[in-house]
Amino acid sequence: LEFRRVLFRSWPLGLVLAGVAIGLILVAADYFRRGSLVLAASVLLAGCLRLVLPEASAGLLSVRSRTVDVTFLLFVGGLMVLFAVWVPSPG
Repeated sequence: LEFRRVLFRSWPLGLVLAGVAIGLILVAADYFRRGSLVLAASVLLAGCLRLVLPEASAGLLSVRSRTVDVTFLLFVGGLMVLFAVWVPSPG
C-alpha cells in the first residue's frame, strides 16, 4: 500500500522519464531528429508540470525554487528544440 502511494505521488517524474526513454529509444533506432524532439518535449513538459503543480504534487521535479526550476527547464528544453531542428541529422 505504501509503495502504491509513493508511486502515485511520483507520476509527474514518471511521465517525464517515460518521455525521455521513448526519445532515447527513437535516437537509438536511428530517428535522430524525432528522438531529440521527444527528449526536448519531455524537458519542456517537466517545466510546465513544475509550473502548474503545487509543491507537494511536483515530487522530485521540485529541486530548487519554482522560479529557478521552471526557468531552467524551459530554457534547456527550448535550446534542445533549437538544436534538434538546427543540427543536421547524421548520415
